[in-house]
Amino acid sequence: MVMDYISRTIFGFLIKNKVLSIGTKYYPTNDMEREYVSMVNYTRTMLLEIETAHITTENIFNNVLSEVGTGNIPENRKFLELEPAENQVNEYALLSNIIMGSDRYLYVELFKSDKKLIEEFVNHIKSENGLIVERSANEIVSKLLSKNDAIRVGIELISLGMDRDNDVRVAVGMTGAAAIERSINLNKQIGETSGVGFTKLGGEFAIVFSSKLGNLEGIPAIYDNYLFIDAIDSTKFIDEYGRDKLVEIMNEVKSYIEKDCNGRIEGYREGGDDLIANLPTKNAALRAGMDSAWHALNNGVRLRVGIGKSRREAGERAQMADGIKIWNNNPVMVFDLADGIYSYYIPSEFTRTVLDFLLERKSKIIIIFIFVFVATLLGWNMGQPFYGVVAVVIALIYALTA
Repeated sequence: MVMDYISRTIFGFLIKNKVLSIGTKYYPTNDMEREYVSMVNYTRTMLLEIETAHITTENIFNNVLSEVGTGNIPENRKFLELEPAENQVNEYALLSNIIMGSDRYLYVELFKSDKKLIEEFVNHIKSENGLIVERSANEIVSKLLSKNDAIRVGIELISLGMDRDNDVRVAVGMTGAAAIERSINLNKQIGETSGVGFTKLGGEFAIVFSSKLGNLEGIPAIYDNYLFIDAIDSTKFIDEYGRDKLVEIMNEVKSYIEKDCNGRIEGYREGGDDLIANLPTKNAALRAGMDSAWHALNNGVRLRVGIGKSRREAGERAQMADGIKIWNNNPVMVFDLADGIYSYYIPSEFTRTVLDFLLERKSKIIIIFIFVFVATLLGWNMGQPFYGVVAVVIALIYALTA
């Protein structure tokens, strides 16, 4: 922990941005998660804070209103903070969202059993491209495309239930079990009142309703998730490896975004060193950006990546990557989180070697420190200050060869 803090402090000073994490301590549970975690740790990918997010309850609620759509959350709502969000970016939660995607489970419970109403709920969820996982006379577990979709559909079900004088509890979670547990806790905290519970930036929140909702807009809020990718110093790469090699790598990136991430390429000229794509979700854009950067780096190409709600915003974020470096530019992906700007930075092989030494060879560092300190102290006391210089040289040889 101490060496991790020291390493983050040192590299934060060199990069001139706060380093929130080096690698990840996220615990993988399946092959895909293991692959991502292994790559993040192998490359020592750093999460940087470019502009600090201000995570407050008011900002979170405004964000939910914006993402779900104001017309989809009626005015007679009450927004509750059950557990405050952390006023910092959670590295584990961010990586979890990137790996697991934006799918969310929706748990629905009627406080009075009504098979006919449950059937109507099932049909409504299916019409919103939801997948029914389980159902009973008064419960449904389903899967929606995103958290925002789950909240919006949940409120629509609450409206249908309250029109039939039947209160409805809805909860959203990353798994069916998490959604059910959130619903149970919500029942304990607010009683049998119609409402939807969800988590946001590490906090627990709920939107509750005490009267009928009336007509809902019912139209999903649609956002573009643009991904701008540009090869750094492509001219030098072409001089060394030829244009055909660059074309091959960029075509592989393009194919991956289209086939594996369901992205739509909106700007790419074969032979060029940049492309613009529109992804279905922000998580997909983040995943596509990281995978593309790693793949290109493995083939000798360094990418700068920007993610935004418009082509211009994505391009501007990519340009920000030019100022995020130690000496030379390395792969960087810049994106927004809440109202802040953050970045994933992939250090050079030399920097990774230094990090490996700092983080994995603590005993050697202690030995070197003690040796240099004692030699320097003795040298000054004996009137031979060059002892310290000799000690540093010996320490360097020891560090590189032992």
